[in-house]
Amino acid sequence: MTSWADFENAAPGFAARVRELFTSHRHHTMATLRRDGSPRISGTEVEFAAGDIRVGMMAGTRRAGDLRRDGRVAIHSHTVDPPPAGGDPGSWCGDAKISGTAHEVAGADDGGDADRFGVEIGEVVLTRVGTPADHLVIEVWTPGAGLVRIERR
Repeated sequence: MTSWADFENAAPGFAARVRELFTSHRHHTMATLRRDGSPRISGTEVEFAAGDIRVGMMAGTRRAGDLRRDGRVAIHSHTVDPPPAGGDPGSWCGDAKISGTAHEVAGADDGGDADRFGVEIGEVVLTRVGTPADHLVIEVWTPGAGLVRIERR
């Protein structure tokens, strides 16, 4: 796994596009694993701080318990509808996904009212409409393989 800073150093242009999707809107979706192994989907906010990507939540939530028990996590950037039929599909901003392992970050500055977790990155995916707008472009970055581009028609 790797930190956000390591990811930015390895793929700066790609990291900038992913970060833009996560900072252009405040609310995102996070998946954790419940005790029985089934998924839990929750809304979350993302913060980029000290070379990490972090998620925060009210203290004592079930998803914090999920992450303490099993740190595997996936975060999906905000979802924006693509243009309606007849619109310009190339104007869709796309979406980004980050998966990895969360670890608790000590020393929250909010008086203990929140739990914070940093995410060690295992995979980053950016999906967007290609040029011309007749196919999808899926870019996948992993620490082992670097950046790979896939086109789907």
